[in-house]
Amino acid sequence: MLQFILRRIAISAVVLLLGSALMFFATINAGDPLADLRESRNENREQLMAARIRNMNLDMPWYQRYLTWLAGASKCLVLSCDLGSSRDGANINTLLVNSAGASLRLVSLSVVLAIIIGITLGVLSAIRQYSGFDYAITFLAFIFYSLPVFWAAVLLKVYGAVRFNNWIADPALSLTTMAVIALVFAILVASVLGGDLKRQVLTFLVTAGVVFGAVYYFDQIGWWRRPALGLPLIIIGGALALAFFLTMTVGLSQKKVTTAGVITLGLGIIAYFVTDPILENPTWLVVLGLLAVAVLVGAAVGWFFGGFERRTAMAVSIGTAVAFGFLIFMDNLLRAWSGFLKLKPRPISTIGSGVPGFQGTFWEEIFNWGVQLILPTMVLTLVSIAGYSRYTRASMLETINQDYIRTARSKGLSDRVVYTKHALRNALIPITTIVAFDFAALLGGAVITETIFGWKGLGAMFREGLDTIDPGPVMAYYLVAGGAAVLMNMLADLAYAFLDPRIRR
Repeated sequence: MLQFILRRIAISAVVLLLGSALMFFATINAGDPLADLRESRNENREQLMAARIRNMNLDMPWYQRYLTWLAGASKCLVLSCDLGSSRDGANINTLLVNSAGASLRLVSLSVVLAIIIGITLGVLSAIRQYSGFDYAITFLAFIFYSLPVFWAAVLLKVYGAVRFNNWIADPALSLTTMAVIALVFAILVASVLGGDLKRQVLTFLVTAGVVFGAVYYFDQIGWWRRPALGLPLIIIGGALALAFFLTMTVGLSQKKVTTAGVITLGLGIIAYFVTDPILENPTWLVVLGLLAVAVLVGAAVGWFFGGFERRTAMAVSIGTAVAFGFLIFMDNLLRAWSGFLKLKPRPISTIGSGVPGFQGTFWEEIFNWGVQLILPTMVLTLVSIAGYSRYTRASMLETINQDYIRTARSKGLSDRVVYTKHALRNALIPITTIVAFDFAALLGGAVITETIFGWKGLGAMFREGLDTIDPGPVMAYYLVAGGAAVLMNMLADLAYAFLDPRIRR
């Protein structure tokens, strides 16, 4: 394995080197970087031209300029990058750090959401092959996959920002809107749960009634401007999380595992009251510390009450504790929404990644940069979900038709065990390749998204470098995007070995 990794690193280094030379040569020959100054009538035009020539090393031949850049970029191997300066004299290292922070925040979140949602939909579509749910997901996947990014982004800016800001000033929902929301949720839940016609109709009616009643209640109490989860909803959410983890592991057959999960829920209720003063205005260090405590408490409960299934009980208890803690976190965050609206009456901006110089509490600061993530993340996520769902469905269908799956079923294993422990793990092997390429591709594809939403990220830096014929920002972008592609492909190779032990040999 070590020899394989070293060989891949060497090949990747050669590819990056050749690609960087081609990118540099293409950029510097795209136009004249002094064109605007040549047409200028400023008295200090000559001084400005001399400064730009010095900043961009235009007095050197192209290969010497490239070798100068390569020498500085090679220092990144010892964490001492020297990427030079832009045509205006700005330090490229500083520009790269600021731009990469914004882009990685956007791309990482969209990739994680796309993976979780896309793979989940793909697995459900494969299990429910040729059902109404399968046809609906297939139809939506093709629509999302064919959406032009710029068109979807503009639509989201209009409806998700401009019209939402107008609505949130005096929020109210009509009965027709409530009915449409209830019908959409009812159709989704009924199609996911499946069953015979009678069961689907019953699920549809119950879900529609519950959702309509909840939305009507929220509208009457003005929840849209003063939201909160409250302890009852947190308990319900924690119970659903426990049910999910039990379903994915041992079901209800192991009483000790179930007992450990229920005890974790009880401790979560106590933690709700204990952490209330702590979370009034915490820091990220405090939040991470509470997360670590939740993991340790869940592990301890699973260990002491799990019996012979300690390992499984620990996993279920930790998952339940983290989910309960996340719901407590979201409850505190939602309660800060009204305060954030006072500071920023139109919460979602159409341009930028946050309000510069914003001053607020810990929770209001999260809203400041968090709400700006919603629209561009939705654009990138919707496009990626389509690919993940289709590839996962195809891979899952191929896997569940294998002989070893039929053997597992003939041995009497439940569908949950067959799908989660046998089929899904093998079906994820080809998906790891898509994840690796998608992450690198999103860094490149974010150029359009960042331009539309006014994010000062890698895309903006790359576009500005191209517009001004400045190879410094362009090569910095290439260094991040190319390095991400190499790194993600390397991680994909390691994931292959983890998912399929035969690959290790």
